[in-house]
Amino acid sequence: MPPLHRLSFGPAGPPRLVDLPDGTQAWMVSRYADVRKVLTDSRFGRAGLHTADAPSLSGESGLVSSLDLIFNQDGEDHLRLRRTMRRAFTPRAVARWRPWIATIVEQCLDEFADGARPADLVAGFTLPLPVAVVSRLMGLDAKARERLRHWSQYAFSDGSHPEEEMASALAEFAAFGAELLAERRRAPGDDLTSVLVTAADEEGGVPESQLVDLVCGLVVGGHDSTMTMLGNSLLYLLGERPEVWPRLGADEEAAGALAERLLHLIPLGDDRGTARHVAIDTEVGGVVIPAGAVVLAECGTANRDPEVFPARPFEDLFAPLAAPTLSFGAGAHYCLGAWLARLELQLALHRLAARFPGLRLAEPADAVEWHLGTTSRSPRRIAVTW
Repeated sequence: MPPLHRLSFGPAGPPRLVDLPDGTQAWMVSRYADVRKVLTDSRFGRAGLHTADAPSLSGESGLVSSLDLIFNQDGEDHLRLRRTMRRAFTPRAVARWRPWIATIVEQCLDEFADGARPADLVAGFTLPLPVAVVSRLMGLDAKARERLRHWSQYAFSDGSHPEEEMASALAEFAAFGAELLAERRRAPGDDLTSVLVTAADEEGGVPESQLVDLVCGLVVGGHDSTMTMLGNSLLYLLGERPEVWPRLGADEEAAGALAERLLHLIPLGDDRGTARHVAIDTEVGGVVIPAGAVVLAECGTANRDPEVFPARPFEDLFAPLAAPTLSFGAGAHYCLGAWLARLELQLALHRLAARFPGLRLAEPADAVEWHLGTTSRSPRRIAVTW
């Protein structure tokens, strides 16, 4: 299984029909302009994908298939949930978190430096860092932190878990979320969970089941995606681009530019396309997509569209992007955690390179074993020395 940066993306082209796992057909869009239209046009939604007669979508199981998850809401239901969150995730709000996130990065590096060599970057850095950040952000105790990886395996299941086992794990996770919300209502703190409880109560009309899924989604999504992106980025940099390591450690601003390019070029997983359901006949890229159709927006291919981006996208890792990346989506469902992900990746890459200028792989990159999830793929272990 190749590293994600080596995935072969087909050429961007007009919308075309493809087969879904259950034999029904969907429309695949892959050009940057077409993908952006699908993601920003309100006629393309998520809720219609979860009706009783909706086709089966490969990989959508666990928490990501929940009807109460914000990602699967449209219209006023979606806006109501989003209003409870958006003030907490603005670029200005996230910038205020920089000092304590930087402190956590340094603490993780201290512990990593004290370990034996060769060391495992995943166990020693790419996993504990985002877990510590999301735990501080959401106000989680040590017991919850220990269970995060377990819950993530089911929340982003690859479909290999037995149905009863998954149902039991997700029920346990939901009970944790409900208990956490109840605790913050009784005794609010300065954590994000308390902010969400207050905002939801002020907003009114937010069902408790949706609020529970919102909190659970933030808890597991807030660490899983960062762990995945950081691990995949480090495997690429140490395995194929060691010449950029000195600049990465010397210049935090350059590390931010590099982080943005890696977020753009290295997907979280094998790109299956971001699914939408179209409400009425809608023209995209010169093709009329009929009402009721499923549309798969191939963001990975769109991020390499030669009409928008350079032909050799990995050539200059510090160059600014020619257009906004679609890695965080676009439109109403744009990822609220985008600025936090950028900050964590920038600080982690910069400070790791600054602390360990001689960091290098201790095993070939092609020998890496992969952890598979619904929406992501990441190294189980990255052996390094210095």
